[in-house]
Amino acid sequence: MYIICDKSNLLDGINIVMKAISGKSTMAILECIVIEVRGNTIKLISNDLEMGIETVIQGEIKDEGCIAINAKVFYEIIRKFPSDEVNISADENYQVKIYCGKAKFAISAKPTEEFPFLPNIIRDHNIVISQFTLKEIIRQTVFSISDNENTKIMTGELFEIKGDQLKVASLDGHRISIRKVNLKNSYDDTSVIIPGKTLIEISKILNGGVDDDVYIYFTDKHALFEFGDTIVLSRLIEGEYYKIEKMLSNDYETKLVVNKKEMLDCIDRTTLLIRESEKKPVIIDINEGKMGFAMHSMIGSMNEEIMAVQEGKDIMIGFNPRFLIDALRVIDEEEITIYMINPKAPCFIKDKDESYIYLILPVNFNV
Repeated sequence: MYIICDKSNLLDGINIVMKAISGKSTMAILECIVIEVRGNTIKLISNDLEMGIETVIQGEIKDEGCIAINAKVFYEIIRKFPSDEVNISADENYQVKIYCGKAKFAISAKPTEEFPFLPNIIRDHNIVISQFTLKEIIRQTVFSISDNENTKIMTGELFEIKGDQLKVASLDGHRISIRKVNLKNSYDDTSVIIPGKTLIEISKILNGGVDDDVYIYFTDKHALFEFGDTIVLSRLIEGEYYKIEKMLSNDYETKLVVNKKEMLDCIDRTTLLIRESEKKPVIIDINEGKMGFAMHSMIGSMNEEIMAVQEGKDIMIGFNPRFLIDALRVIDEEEITIYMINPKAPCFIKDKDESYIYLILPVNFNV
């Protein structure tokens, strides 16, 4: 194998496939990037058995071949080269020579017989969505997945398609995030659970272009995302997702319309008095069109008040401030509408069309 690549293009490709490099595997081959040179294509491949990535890079092909090279070592070598073209060659004994300018490296690679190449997926069941929209959907929902592997389903997000509507939902036992978007076309009804880790990594790769499409294909066990020169294949999480519709309600005793930035800034200031080990709620007192925020902790106390348009009863309720902050930060509207029932029932933040819904459970507090 012998290829010549521009350093920046090569490094961009490495950065993409590094997102599926296993950091904890007992299989050394999973710590490798495969460089596959066939025909007119230079392909970089990685796979941690949960997620696999393939990306095509541009370069001059002198000789075909396929090798597996330690990802971390390869990345660091290329990263520290001067900005110039990079020559990579490998002989039949998998001895690799890499040089750029006057810098030269010689390292050992591995054969690829044991590498788990991505399976061929029949691409006959897909949806099309813009990179911008998918990136936004992930940003606005993925923060409320669970990191507890004992509740595996909660570590993923529900992707549910009905006709021309895509609904994406996540929950961690304390809150629910839902985003709904209309697609350009109608599709067969589909419901799958995609690992949150996959979606986070995909979001990092997407350029976010409004006119750049992502093609998403589904099988019984996999979701495949194809965009630009990159393919990301993810295993699905098996099982049935929670019946989140049963957890939602249109009932309320108190409705508020409030400036999002003012509310977010107030809650953010309350967290200045919380140590990491403390779990202190922010106490929200809604009274005659005023929204008061209070925090009492070992460090001290604070109180602040903002105006709101109130409909219905006064209420005093406590929340984990981080949960409110997470939701408010991803809402783009200047004003938000909040619905509450009582101090022990969840509150809902949603827009008129319910294109987004955030459910947050309250917490007990002592005044």
